[in-house]
Amino acid sequence: MDLNPSVATPFRQFVIKLNSRCDLSCDHCYVYEHADTSWRGRPKVPLDDVLVQTAARIAEHARVHRLERVHVVLHGGEPLLAGPIRLRRAAQVLNDALRGVCELDLRIHTNAVTLGERHLRIFDEFHVKVGVSLDGDRAANDLHRRYANGHSSYHQVVRAIDLLRLPRWRHLYAGLLCTVDVRNDPVAVYDALVALDPPRIDFLLPHATWDEPPLRPDGPGTTPYAEWLGRVYERWNAQGRPVPVRMFDSLHRTLRGQSSLTESLGLAPADLVVVETDGTLEQADSLKTAYDGAAATGFDVFRHDFDTAARHPGMIDRQQGLDGLSAQCRACPVVESCGGGLYAHRYRSADGGFHAVDGGFDNPSVFCPDLLALITAVRDAERARKEHHPMSTGLLSDPHFDELASGYGGAGAVDALRVAQVEVNRALLDRVAEAWSAAPAPDADAEADLPYGDAWELIALLDESAPEALDRAVAHPFTRSWALECLAQPGPLAERFGGVAELAVAAALFAKADGKLTLPVRPGGELRVPGHGVLTGVEGGSALVLTEHDRFVVETAQERIEVELRAPQREPRWRPVRPLSGDAGAPEPRAGVWRLLLDDTDPQRRAHHWDPAAPMSDAEADAWQAELAAAWRVIDATLPGYAPGLRAGLSTVVPLRPSADGSYVSGAARDLFGTVGIARPGSAEFMALLLIHEFQHVKLGAVFDMEDLFDRSDTRTFDAPWRPDPRPFEGLFQGTYAHIAVVEFWRSRWRATHAREDRAEYTRWLDHTYRAIGVMTDSGALTDRGRRFVAGMRATVEPWVREES
Repeated sequence: MDLNPSVATPFRQFVIKLNSRCDLSCDHCYVYEHADTSWRGRPKVPLDDVLVQTAARIAEHARVHRLERVHVVLHGGEPLLAGPIRLRRAAQVLNDALRGVCELDLRIHTNAVTLGERHLRIFDEFHVKVGVSLDGDRAANDLHRRYANGHSSYHQVVRAIDLLRLPRWRHLYAGLLCTVDVRNDPVAVYDALVALDPPRIDFLLPHATWDEPPLRPDGPGTTPYAEWLGRVYERWNAQGRPVPVRMFDSLHRTLRGQSSLTESLGLAPADLVVVETDGTLEQADSLKTAYDGAAATGFDVFRHDFDTAARHPGMIDRQQGLDGLSAQCRACPVVESCGGGLYAHRYRSADGGFHAVDGGFDNPSVFCPDLLALITAVRDAERARKEHHPMSTGLLSDPHFDELASGYGGAGAVDALRVAQVEVNRALLDRVAEAWSAAPAPDADAEADLPYGDAWELIALLDESAPEALDRAVAHPFTRSWALECLAQPGPLAERFGGVAELAVAAALFAKADGKLTLPVRPGGELRVPGHGVLTGVEGGSALVLTEHDRFVVETAQERIEVELRAPQREPRWRPVRPLSGDAGAPEPRAGVWRLLLDDTDPQRRAHHWDPAAPMSDAEADAWQAELAAAWRVIDATLPGYAPGLRAGLSTVVPLRPSADGSYVSGAARDLFGTVGIARPGSAEFMALLLIHEFQHVKLGAVFDMEDLFDRSDTRTFDAPWRPDPRPFEGLFQGTYAHIAVVEFWRSRWRATHAREDRAEYTRWLDHTYRAIGVMTDSGALTDRGRRFVAGMRATVEPWVREES
C-alpha cells in the first residue's frame, strides 16, 4: 500500500456509481450519448465488496489527510435503479466506515422519475440529500429528457419534487440541476425551476468540445450561452435573488477573489474522483465527452489507494491552477473567474476542431467567448450596483418588496433580506481586513507581525472548504455591530481586531474543522465564541484555542480547559447559547417548527442599547421555552401574516433586564439583523406582541440596506403622534412600520375579547399609525420606491380605518 500524505490535493469529493444504466434516454447525456463507451462492459450495479472496499478506501484517505469532511455522491446512470436494498447498503457502509473519522456529506443525484417515499425513508435515516435533474418547464425538459419510447418524463419528475417539498421530506431536498439549451426560453426555464422552491439551482453548459462544438443558432462568433444566462441573471437579480444559483454565486465569489463553488469555474484544484460499478477509478465523468477512455486511470479500489489515483497525470493536470492553462487563458482578464472553464470543454483532437487551438486539453474552453461575455457582464453589473448601493446585494424583487411594504413579508421575502445581510457582513469583513492590512505593526516595529494573521488565514481556508459554515458565523447578529465598531474606533490592535479570531473559531466549530488560534480574553475573564457561547473565569489577556470537531481546548499559562459542545457539560464555566424550538401545533399551512437561540452569554449583546439580563438559570430558560412556545401559538392562531417571516428571519432573542416599574421592555437595533431583545413579560400574548413589534424594526432596517426609500440628506424632524418629541424621518418611518403590527395585535385581541380597554388600545394605535402614514406621504422626503412602500403600508391600514368609520 502506497499512502503518500504529500499528495498536494487530496480528494474531497467521491462519486460512486450505483447503477450503470438509466430509465431515460436523454440525448445530451455525457455517459451514453458521447464518445465514451466503457459503460457497455461494466456491471449494472456494484457488488457488496465494491461498496465495502470503496468506503474503506475513502475512510483511509480521509484519515491520512486529516480531512474534516468528505462529500460523496451516489450516481449513475440512474442510481435509484439500484433498488432500495442496495441504496440502503451503500449509505450504511459509508456511514459505518467514516464514523469517527470525518463528517460525511452524502447525496444522491437522480432523474427522480421513480423516487418515492420508500427511498426517502432510507435517505432520511442516513441523511442523504437529493439533487434532481430538470431542464425547466415541460417544453424545455422534453426537448432532451424523455423515455426511450419518446414519452415525456416531466410530470413524474415534478411529482417527485412535490414529494420532496412536503414538510416531512423538505430537509432532504438539495436542489435542481438544469442543462442549458439556448433554444429554450431562459426566463420560462428559470421561472419554472424557481416555482418548485429549490434550495439551490445549478445551470450547466451542455457538454461539448472543439471537435463537437455546442449549438450556436446564429453561427460561429456569437455568444448565445452568455446571452441566455445573462437573461436568467437579470431575472434572478430583479426578483431579489430568491434562491442560490451556483454558477452566479461562483462568479460573485471569484470576482471577489474567493473560491468557486463549482469545478467549471475558478482556479481551485480539482478534488473529485469517480468509482465505477466494478470498482475502477476514473476522472470526472465530463471527460467522457472528449474521447473513448478519456476518463480512465487504470486504477481500482482493490489494488490502489486514492493517493495513487491522485498522482495520475490527468488528475494532476486539473490541479495546476493558472499554470495549467493555455497561454491564451493566462492572458485573459477574467481568468481568475473563468479558470479556463470545465476541463473537458477544452479538448481538441490533433486533427480536428478550430485551427487556433492545439490538440489535447491545452486550449481555452469551447465556450470561451460566452464565458468572457458572461463574466464581464456580471462584473460590470455588480460594479454598477455597488456604486448605487454599496452595502446591498441588489434591489428586492417587486413581489418581495410589496409583501414587506404591507407590513408582513413571507418566508421568501425575509430570506432575501437574510441573504443580503450576509453579503453586507461579508463586505464589512472585507473592509476590516483592509483596515487590518493598513494598520501599523505593533510597537512601530516593521518586523513584528500584526495580531490575528492566523485568523485571517483560517477564514480564507474555511471560505474555500466550508463556505456555508463561514456564512453561518458571518451571519451571527453581532458580526455587523462588531465590524462597525472595529472600523470606527482605532484603539489597540489586539482589542480592535479580536473579533476576527472569535469569528474564525466560531466558523471552525460550525465546520467541525481543526483550528489553532489566539483569542482575546474580554474584560471580566470572558472568552467569546459567537453563536456557541462564552467561557468565563479565563485569566490573562489572551488564550490559545484549538478546535477539534465538536469540541475545543483552551490553553493559558495557568490551565488547560476542555469544552465539549454536544456532550453533557463537564466544564461549569462554559455557558452555551441555549437553543429553543418547538412545533406551533396549529393546522397546516400556518403551523411549523420554530427555532431560536436564547443568547444570555455574548458580551456583544450590549449592542442592543438595553441592559442585558444576567445569565439565567435552567429554570428561567425553561420558562422562556414555555412562554415562547405559547407565543408562537398565539401568532399562528391570531396573527398568521407575521408567522412565516418571523420563522425565516428571527434567529436570536437576547433576554433583557426587566424594568423596575413592571413595564414591558424590548428593543431592536439597526445593525443587528435576526435578533431582538426582550425582557420576558410573563404573558404569551404580550411575548407575541413584543416579537412581532421588534421584528418589524429588524425587517425594515434590512430593507433600508437594500432600497433607497427616502432622502437620507433630509435633516428635518417630523411629528410622531405617539411621542412628544419630533423624530428624524428614519425614526418616524421605523415607528410607523412597527406599529402596523401593534395595531393588528390589538385589533385581533379586541375582536376576541370585546373588552373596552382592548378596543381603546386598538383605536389609539390605529389613529397614531394612520396619521403618521399621512405625515410620511406629505413629507416630500420619499423616493419613488419609498412612495410605493408607504402606499403598501397605507393599503394595509386603510381597511381598518374604514371599518371604524
